[in-house]
Amino acid sequence: MSLDDPIVIGTAEVNELEPVLETALEPAPVAASLPSRFACFVTGTDTEIGKTLTSSALLHALVQRGVRACGMKPVAAGAELRDGELHNEDADSLKAAGNVTLLRNLTTPYMFKEPAAPHIAAALEGVTIESVPILAAYLEVAAASDAVVVEGVGGFRVPLSATFDTADLAQQLDLPVILVVGMRLGCINQALLTLEAIEARGLTVIGWVANTLEVEMRFIDENIDALIERIPAPLLGKVPRMAQASAAEAASYLDFTGLPNWPAQHPNN
Repeated sequence: MSLDDPIVIGTAEVNELEPVLETALEPAPVAASLPSRFACFVTGTDTEIGKTLTSSALLHALVQRGVRACGMKPVAAGAELRDGELHNEDADSLKAAGNVTLLRNLTTPYMFKEPAAPHIAAALEGVTIESVPILAAYLEVAAASDAVVVEGVGGFRVPLSATFDTADLAQQLDLPVILVVGMRLGCINQALLTLEAIEARGLTVIGWVANTLEVEMRFIDENIDALIERIPAPLLGKVPRMAQASAAEAASYLDFTGLPNWPAQHPNN
């Protein structure tokens, strides 16, 4: 078996998950229990801002370095039934970019049909989004992979239930954060407010991406320079507006090699 071969596993038996569930009930960070390897949480300044493109680019770059890489979209709203299975565009993009194939209920524990705010989409289906299934799934994904990219939903403070939001999830996962900034008027304020919210949870931004949303944004370079001065993390690159965006093309504009625990190039790649 080569490193590029897909790996398929099922869900763990309930008795194997009991220690995980007991720990997760106390919202303790889960990343601390795992060996050092690359893992990150990708968030953005808003919805439709380029998180999936950046996450897919990360996965593509990891696969190119010869490691087993898997993406997670813990919560996805906006899915359609195809061949008896729910499909979400973002979740499918992450699956295509990685090279570890796991069951959907591990990579996306919560998937809803309605393209709405997650807590609304969940309520329509009579479901309450909780952290325990997500944290348990993350541990399984991490155990089956050399690297994991977890993509958030919407912005950093999107509600997932009445008492739980995306910031809570990121805090419990305790992963370093990559911030995607959608370059448009108002992006400086959005980026700095998001940065404050991330740091307030005790998390660290290890890099940020400038993703071009408008074909001709006025003073885009000046906006990027202002953010470089104010975000205490390296700019990983500027992704231009692309006619047909792909993980490979986006990755060509980004440099991830300075990120913590970024893997060395595999000798066969």
